[in-house]
Amino acid sequence: MTTLRQSLGANVRQFGIVGALFVIVLLFQVLTDGKLLLSNNVASLIQQNAYVMILAIGMVIVIIAGHIDLSVGSLVAFVGGATALLMKEAGLPWLLAVVLGVALGALAGAWQGFWVAYVGIPAFIVTLGGWLAFRGAAILLVGVTVAGFEPGFVAISNGSVPNVLGYVANRDMVTLLLGGLTIAALVVSQLRARRARRKHDLQVEPLGATVVKLAVFTLLVGYFAWVLAGSRGGTPIVLLIVGVLIVAYSFVMNRTVFGRNVYAMGGNLLAAILSGVNTKTMNFWIFVNIGALAGVAGVVTTSKAGAATANAGTMYELDAIAACFIGGTAVTGGIGKVSGVIVGALIMGVLNMGLSIMRVDPAWQSVVKGLVLILAVAFDLINKRRAGTR
Repeated sequence: MTTLRQSLGANVRQFGIVGALFVIVLLFQVLTDGKLLLSNNVASLIQQNAYVMILAIGMVIVIIAGHIDLSVGSLVAFVGGATALLMKEAGLPWLLAVVLGVALGALAGAWQGFWVAYVGIPAFIVTLGGWLAFRGAAILLVGVTVAGFEPGFVAISNGSVPNVLGYVANRDMVTLLLGGLTIAALVVSQLRARRARRKHDLQVEPLGATVVKLAVFTLLVGYFAWVLAGSRGGTPIVLLIVGVLIVAYSFVMNRTVFGRNVYAMGGNLLAAILSGVNTKTMNFWIFVNIGALAGVAGVVTTSKAGAATANAGTMYELDAIAACFIGGTAVTGGIGKVSGVIVGALIMGVLNMGLSIMRVDPAWQSVVKGLVLILAVAFDLINKRRAGTR
């Protein structure tokens, strides 16, 4: 039992952010008289905050490596406008326009990555310039709102996975099946990771701690799937997009050389260089990556609104950065997880939805979110100081 407590204590940071989300959800569930967790509201929460999750996945890699990107909000507007014009003016099929839009985002990221990696200009300056340039380009492209897209494009953010399995107790069976598969994949991946660490004679947490952790996440995922299955459409299509990105980037950051190099650069840049990491190439591809993800977010945002506007994506960069820091990413770089920033994005989304349901003035909503961000960063710094003292 003592060993179990020690292991759980060592994982307090990992469980702390999930616990914070749980407390915030319960708080707003009470304050909104149970409206927050209505099935349709949960589906809307995912659809309205998908762009934050997508951008945060790219932003966490940038921050772990020791950089920042201020341009993603403007790039969302630029890519969204370009994608809309490719469909409406050029007459391209929506799927081809989406692919070209994401490629345009990657190209914009490559442009910024060149200046950061090979010229040596700090990312803050480069992306500040990108913030201005891409916003101006968006205004030039979309001087007038562009709307009237094909149903397939609009369904990216507003549609749901077709229900081909019917209903059980008025719950969408497809959603319940996807929830079950998610739980099974989580359990299998954790057990495989545990077996691999034992095989290589690495330290393994007690079995009891693993069981407790899996039980907690199983309950959370199961409850989320059950609530979502009662929504009007079931599983939103955009949730599948976000889910694929979470799985892919978790694998990249935890199991590939690229991911290890990113952590090495953020932890100690000089040591990474001396270890043979090609930091210039790494920095270049880090910005190509976030440019491509900003392209995906631009497509998702334009699909959600059903129109492209020049002011789309305003303040999105701050939402993504806040999600990273609230999700446990270190301000100084070197520390952060994809799963953590997703939880951080959900906290931001719950705050937005809960305060909106309560009809709190938007100005006060900004105040609350700002205070939450400051407290999250303060918590991170205090934990690091305590660890250093120990």
